[in-house]
Amino acid sequence: MLDATLKQQLSQYLAMLREPIELVASLGDDAKSAETRELLTTIASLSDKVTATFDGDDARRPSFIVRRASDASAWVRFAGLPLGHEFTSLVLALLWTGGHPPKVSDETLEQIRALEGSHEFEMYFSLSCHNCPDVVQALTLIALNNPHVNATLIEGGAFKDEVEGRGVMAVPAVFLNGEMWGSGKMGVEEILAKLDTGADAKAAAKLAEKKPFEVLVVGGGPAGASAAIYTARKGFSTGIAAERFGGQVQDTMGIENFISVPYTEGPKLAAALETHVGEYDIDVMNLQRAEKLIPAKELGGYHEVVFANGASLKARSLVLTTGARWRNLGVPGEAEYKNKGVAYCPHCDGPLFKGKRVAVIGGGNSGVEAAIDLAGIVGHVTLIEFDDKLRADQVLVDKLRSMKNVDIFTSAQTTEVTGDGEKVNGLLYKDRTSGAEHKVELEGVFVQIGLVPNTEWLKDSGVELSNRGEIVIDDKAATNLPGIFAAGDVTTVPYKQIIIAMGEGSKAALSAFDYLIRNEAPAAVLEPA
Repeated sequence: MLDATLKQQLSQYLAMLREPIELVASLGDDAKSAETRELLTTIASLSDKVTATFDGDDARRPSFIVRRASDASAWVRFAGLPLGHEFTSLVLALLWTGGHPPKVSDETLEQIRALEGSHEFEMYFSLSCHNCPDVVQALTLIALNNPHVNATLIEGGAFKDEVEGRGVMAVPAVFLNGEMWGSGKMGVEEILAKLDTGADAKAAAKLAEKKPFEVLVVGGGPAGASAAIYTARKGFSTGIAAERFGGQVQDTMGIENFISVPYTEGPKLAAALETHVGEYDIDVMNLQRAEKLIPAKELGGYHEVVFANGASLKARSLVLTTGARWRNLGVPGEAEYKNKGVAYCPHCDGPLFKGKRVAVIGGGNSGVEAAIDLAGIVGHVTLIEFDDKLRADQVLVDKLRSMKNVDIFTSAQTTEVTGDGEKVNGLLYKDRTSGAEHKVELEGVFVQIGLVPNTEWLKDSGVELSNRGEIVIDDKAATNLPGIFAAGDVTTVPYKQIIIAMGEGSKAALSAFDYLIRNEAPAAVLEPA
């Protein structure tokens, strides 16, 4: 089950346990139960602070709980084997249960412990989902630190009948007290914000106490992280206000064109960005969605950014790096069947369509990569591209064309996603050359058709936007408003790539530096009321 290297690493981690823990398994006679017994027996053999028993009576088999020997009320349950991307989640569950402190603030732990009411979570994950570990780990942490919160974390592949019975067609999927509660990637802060009804007011009050910054970066992706590091290194007071630190990189799986790093994954890169930002005196304010920009009235004055919770922040210079999001098809049936067969993350949701027929919409790099990945999991893939040719890198196109269970249609316009009222059963597309209408019967549709810039909040700000909604910038990353700069996928810079966004973020920061040293703050700004 675990090779020698993993056993050695796990043994080193288990040496950090401060108090005894118990693993209590509920097993059947199936192969997965036998593997679970083997895994738990191995874990127990690596530390004298871990005991494993196999007399659990839970209905889900195989499953096991992790709990403190001294406090049976604090536990988390894994149903199925938490391997693959979730092995780290299992290791963290063991460490946290055994008293090793989590890497969260004392304020966050206090917020967890103060939660009121009874919360019974059930969360479904797949072993290939790179978004799931954040949710698994967040629910684990909350359950282990509040006796009124229970969390059962379920590997969907081991409980297919249950997954289908509850209509789960996208992961991560979270149920609370038996009802669908949330889907998609969520960290501890996001979950607490949904559970704690006073979270917005607390966050707003905290922001209201902040002094104005010299540079405020709005957005926390590669461009934002790069900009903040550069301005902090110049000695400027710097803040990052981000809806989700890491941005769209968090949803990216394989990255093979980040020069000097042959291969990495989005969540790993996002974690590295966060670590690097943490090396400097940068005030990171997460879960802050910008809603309005009020430009400074005079050169060198304060710009103001208003957030969804009602609070606002001021800064003499802004770097806007709010990025972009996946574009929707905008056809009938897409919204109705979202998470019911319409999906946007092939790595997360692909395993739920094992052996089934799916379509991928989009012939760029993202679409072709998705089709390649899905072809190794599902029964058949139909790739549909609006243009008359695939636009992906040739190496990807060649690989896709070599696969036996893939059909490719170009000059094809998707016109509708169809379903039976509960889930997807097909799609309609029009041949743009002949005008003929076609129907493809399938169970899943993965949309990969490009990006939409996150600039709706800037519509009445005076910041110039292109006809595509991108922030118009010059060759120094400056917008049309003095003291306001922009970088990354949200701008008119061509080629939306991580490495380009980082370079543009650095450029914007250096331009902000130049602006600040050339434009002294007016007297009224030097001594704000």
